Amino acid sequence: MPVIKTIEIDETRCNGCGQCVAACHEGVIALVNGKAKVVRPDFCDGLGSCVPSCPQGAIRLVEKAVAGCPHEATHRTAPHWPLQIALVSPLHSFPEEELVIAADCTAFAAPSFHELLRGRRVLIACPKLDSNIAGYIEKLATIFRHNNLQSIEVFRMEVPCCFGIVRLVEEAIRRSGKNIELRVTTVSVEGKVAETTETLSLKHQ
Repeated sequence: MPVIKTIEIDETRCNGCGQCVAACHEGVIALVNGKAKVVRPDFCDGLGSCVPSCPQGAIRLVEKAVAGCPHEATHRTAPHWPLQIALVSPLHSFPEEELVIAADCTAFAAPSFHELLRGRRVLIACPKLDSNIAGYIEKLATIFRHNNLQSIEVFRMEVPCCFGIVRLVEEAIRRSGKNIELRVTTVSVEGKVAETTETLSLKHQ
């Protein structure tokens, strides 16, 4: 029977603040008689964005066996999902030791992008257009802190604004307190990938 990730709410710890309702963009949670309840379990994406929003620690991610379409369950637990830093939970587990963090445009500009990934896990963001870049720093720092990542490769476009994604990852590594090798690969506006990759040495604060 397929297994999916979903949320579970301990109503004895819930104080009815409603912060989880605001954090859930799928409408899974609602306040019922002053308590948070899962009202649409089939809408849950299993990413856990509501978990850190609860000040009482009343929500947790769990795995449940479900009857239904095996393809759907496999898709929801696929190792390369979610891709957007905005969607990934800071509690997400990364069993891999190497991670790619890419600016959105690199996947479309570089025809060889998927070859460059070499099967590695990837997260994407836009340092210019995403509205919560500052919030990404602490989210990534938490992810780095709770996983055994040995190296991170950042893919950026050659345009000046795209260097922001390098700064983002640099600061997250510093805040995490971890020793993680950071490499930076640049993609030109013509889609050419730099032959050499820059390796940065960071001093943790």
